[in-house]
Amino acid sequence: MKTQSSAIAPPSIAVSTPPARGLGTLQAALGVVAFSLTFPATAWGLEGFGPWSLVAVRSVLAALVAGGCLLALRVPVPERRHWAGLAVVAGGVVVGFPLLTTLALRTSTTAHAAVVVGLLPLTTALLSALRMGTRPSRTFWTAAFAGAAAVVAFTVQQSGGALTSSDLYLFGALLVCAAGYTEGGRLARVMPGWQVIGWALVFCLPLGVPAAALALAHEPVALTAHSVAGLVWLAAGSQFLGLVVWYRGMAAIGIPKASQLQLAQPLLTLVWSVLLLGEHLTPAAPLTAAAVLVCIAVTQRARG
Repeated sequence: MKTQSSAIAPPSIAVSTPPARGLGTLQAALGVVAFSLTFPATAWGLEGFGPWSLVAVRSVLAALVAGGCLLALRVPVPERRHWAGLAVVAGGVVVGFPLLTTLALRTSTTAHAAVVVGLLPLTTALLSALRMGTRPSRTFWTAAFAGAAAVVAFTVQQSGGALTSSDLYLFGALLVCAAGYTEGGRLARVMPGWQVIGWALVFCLPLGVPAAALALAHEPVALTAHSVAGLVWLAAGSQFLGLVVWYRGMAAIGIPKASQLQLAQPLLTLVWSVLLLGEHLTPAAPLTAAAVLVCIAVTQRARG
């Protein structure tokens, strides 16, 4: 494949029109819906796969889907100057976040993990400000920190005042995923969002294939309807299609505002955990999720 010509300058970033912002918000929201099913799908996948096998196989399957699309459309390899950013995307959303959250879900409920990951919007907004120089308003930051405080209070209350090993995995997942989101949102301004995650997945394929073979050889596999359905959704929905619309949305409305839409993700995941997994929620879980929903409305109305 030929690399993209460096003579072609990146497109200038125009001010989004209201219709474009509306479409971008819709795309980012669809990404949030797809991500909200990730933890229930992971719980299903763990019924038949070990944690290392599940992460490696989902990465390989998603890479094959993405690679097939890139090959069919004859998409040129990204310029070398974008490779470092794609490596951050790959390390954050292809490897780091799936692995750390899967390890956490071995001992944590999906409801608890979902609300802890409610810190992701604030983490992403902070990294975006540091990496790209975005300057959201004070109202935005006040609402973002309020949502984060509600999540932290819930986490401490659920764990009896002390962090558990699963919480440490989840907090690590927040950092690497926020880095991947920030770089992905930046790259989606100069290349289509689906190509950002597509190339990140393909770049991981040389590591994913041997990792999957090694993990499958050492971890037992028991294929069930739940485990197969969970794996398929993780690979096609969470790992590829969800990130496609998510990065397009971030490019359209900006990383800070798009990231705050994820405050709705814990509430959606709580609903799925009840419907699909039969989990019982403590009163604090839906109350916390409802509190962060209020913060979404404030952040979306706040001026940049």
